[in-house]
Amino acid sequence: MARSATTSEQQSVRVLKVGERVRHILSELLARGEAHDDVLRAANIAVTEVRMTPDLRNAKAYVKPLLGEDEGKVLTALRTNTAFFQKEVAQRLGLKFAPKLSFQPDESFDEADRIERLLNDPKVVRDLDEE
Repeated sequence: MARSATTSEQQSVRVLKVGERVRHILSELLARGEAHDDVLRAANIAVTEVRMTPDLRNAKAYVKPLLGEDEGKVLTALRTNTAFFQKEVAQRLGLKFAPKLSFQPDESFDEADRIERLLNDPKVVRDLDEE
């Protein structure tokens, strides 16, 4: 049977959809406290984004504990329980290959705060008001 030709745009849409499904699965697992780890059960963790490789074999999950509390402990606990999360994601996704998960801290909020501080700097505000 001939393989159907897919465009790079269709491929990227599929990658985004699978990444979003993985994000929902991880969020659900963490919200329900299904991981057998006291640190993960005690923390409220947001999975802000999951980036998949084009072959769908690797996934980087960007996480942020709410209020930024104990981020190091939470990341250590997530990385310790990676096998559990991979198994659950594989069962719920139903793909031919289960993606290999890696957990990374989400620093986009910190970057947004830095940009906000720069924009509120008196020198920048003065330059913006002149226009």
